[in-house]
Formats: sequence, structure tokens, C-alpha cells
Amino acid sequence: MSNGSEMGYAVIRKASGGFDQVVERTRQALVNQGFGIMSEIDVSAALKKRIGADYPRTLILGACNPALALRALQAVTDISVLMPCNVVIRENQGEVEVAAIDTMAMAHLANNPQFDEIAGEVGHLLSQALDAIS
Repeated sequence: MSNGSEMGYAVIRKASGGFDQVVERTRQALVNQGFGIMSEIDVSAALKKRIGADYPRTLILGACNPALALRALQAVTDISVLMPCNVVIRENQGEVEVAAIDTMAMAHLANNPQFDEIAGEVGHLLSQALDAIS
């Protein structure tokens, strides 16, 4: 995996370009890997509206690959509490970063060998998407 870091629960990449450009590239990269966007949360706008706080631009995209989601749900019914896969685009000290959940950390929580394979597939696709953005 290129220019980024692993935090144990997240995979992070620095991205070139402005925030809006990175958001569009992220959306396209996810679609190219078979993901759809199920949800979108503008964290900075929500914090401003609800408590008047200024927070760097942060957008959470809930990404889902339907075929792999079905397999995951069939393997571990309660895995739905960890779905969809969050992909975060955020400003961080003048740079734009894209972060996604480390699906193997998710697999560790599920503790199910059948789910490990699925988590690996999802992680590979998310990693390819992140690499295409950075």
C-alpha cells in the first residue's frame, strides 16, 4: 500500500488536489471497484449547525459492494452493525486525506473464519480505490 499509514482500524492515504476534487475522485474510484454510496455525512456542516463548532472539512461516505455485503450478512448476521464501510475525506493541516476502515480489523471483531475471506476481498477493493485516489 502506498503513501499513507495504517492505524490498526483505518487505512489512510494523502491525496493531491483540493477537497472537492478528492471527493469526486473518491466517488469514482469506489464505483470503479464495485461500491455504491449508501450514505453521506458532512461532519463539519453538522457540527457547525448543531453546536456552532468549526471543524475542518470532513465527509463520510458509506460505501457498499452489494454482492460482498450479502455474503458478509449470510456469514455473520450481526456484521450489519459494522456496515457500510466508511470512507472519509478530510482536510488535515492543509492536506486532504482519504481514510477507510481496515476490514481485517473488522474481521477480527467478527471472529468468524468465513467472514475473514470476505473482509479480505473488501479490503483489497478498498485499498485499490484508495491507491487510485492518492
